[in-house]
Amino acid sequence: MSHKKAIIIGSGIGGMAVAIRLAVQGHTVEVYEKNNYPGGKIAAFEKDGFHFDAGPSLFTQPQNIEELFELAGESIADYFAYKTVDIACKYFYANGKIINAYTNASLYTKELKEQLNEQPEVLMGYLKQSEKLYENVGGIFLNHSLHKRKTWLNKRVIKALATVKYHHLFKSLHQYNKTKFTSPEAIQIFNRYATYNGSDPYKAPGLLSLIPHLEQTQGTFYPKGGMVNISNALYLLAKAKGVQFHFDSPVEKIINHQGRVRGVVVNKENITADLVVSNADAYFTYKNLLNNDHKAKRILNQERSSSAIIFYWGIKKEFPALELHNIFFSSDYKNEFDCIFNKKLLSADPTIYINITSKMETGQAPAGKENWFVMVNAPANIGQNWDIMKQQLRSAVIKKLSTQLGEDIELLIETEHTLDPLMIEEQTASYMGSLYGTSSNSKLAAFLRHPNFTGIIKGLYFCGGSVHPGGGIPLCLKSAKIVSELIATDNKKAKH
Repeated sequence: MSHKKAIIIGSGIGGMAVAIRLAVQGHTVEVYEKNNYPGGKIAAFEKDGFHFDAGPSLFTQPQNIEELFELAGESIADYFAYKTVDIACKYFYANGKIINAYTNASLYTKELKEQLNEQPEVLMGYLKQSEKLYENVGGIFLNHSLHKRKTWLNKRVIKALATVKYHHLFKSLHQYNKTKFTSPEAIQIFNRYATYNGSDPYKAPGLLSLIPHLEQTQGTFYPKGGMVNISNALYLLAKAKGVQFHFDSPVEKIINHQGRVRGVVVNKENITADLVVSNADAYFTYKNLLNNDHKAKRILNQERSSSAIIFYWGIKKEFPALELHNIFFSSDYKNEFDCIFNKKLLSADPTIYINITSKMETGQAPAGKENWFVMVNAPANIGQNWDIMKQQLRSAVIKKLSTQLGEDIELLIETEHTLDPLMIEEQTASYMGSLYGTSSNSKLAAFLRHPNFTGIIKGLYFCGGSVHPGGGIPLCLKSAKIVSELIATDNKKAKH
């Protein structure tokens, strides 16, 4: 194989993973990052003795990371450690009901039977079908490009397509869940999985019912040191494989000459390369780096995913009733998504997610205190008054949590920091602050996501949450694998 120079734009999780894979293939790899740290959305900060993971807080499918270390011939134990979490999430309802979503299926079925009178065989059947969908459909379409003929000629495609039923494509996730569960609480739990890629369960297809398999069947995990240690481990691994990082170095332009990529422009300097992989938002890549307004507008034809408002609170008390992952549900879930996606506003009664890593290890918060990562799903930015919206939301969140936890939460907030869609866009170049690029609010959404390559510029590839197969840590890592395989295939063709 002829070894080439590759430039990666952005050191998000997908960018670092593809850098490692290309370095292992023998390429010379350089990463250009606009921030002064690696990891993109997976970052962290300390404030007044509290450690906060800034971005994603759910860790599933550690095998995606293990695979990178194995490929690189390095021991993961030298870089990274994690442990299993027994309760995937604890759910709180306005009616006082509380559900522990155990990762142990028999405990979970017992919990749903005792609390919601859902029959054990219903949950077991649901998770079995979720696994079948993931293994067959996900096994093909999350691991291979949808835009290459070779994928569709794979003999597993027929089996995958046979697994997909009418209700997976033509019913919404909510409609699908209504046919499976009898209690509104159980339906709401399984509707929530649409938010894992920033979508609306009342619009997104029933096919998203494959997501619970990751969390409930394959397991939920906690990385030692917090989520930022995923970024730290991949950064150290990439450097060990010879990848060179350039921080505070935003790429200004991708050099395209006669339909072939020639490198990038950084600090007004031309830096040549044989391959360029953009781990930046696909919209920004076309709009700002390629000056291709037409292609940028085509990406905007798809609805953007949701964004978020996050309050990072240092709480001067411990709450034994809370777990690592907690959800306080809205009493009108449909209205909440109507507000986010149709009205582009926040619901007056939002669903609140709280992540508390101090539940898992000491040192994440001072003794006797907790580090609360409090997140509410929000619309993508279209120019709303975020200062007013944040103020109103903060009051609503404090009122709701105080009522349900029986404590005045306002009095317990010792330190505070916030993040909103404008800041997300500024820090991570995610257009409109969308956390996952485009939503999955249509049955064709997966096929409309930007591919991991472009037919108009040879040598230019795309990875990360805004392109195939989608957003979230597992899918960003899968996109990196797809890109590395496309490059290996293209290199072989070029030699013949």
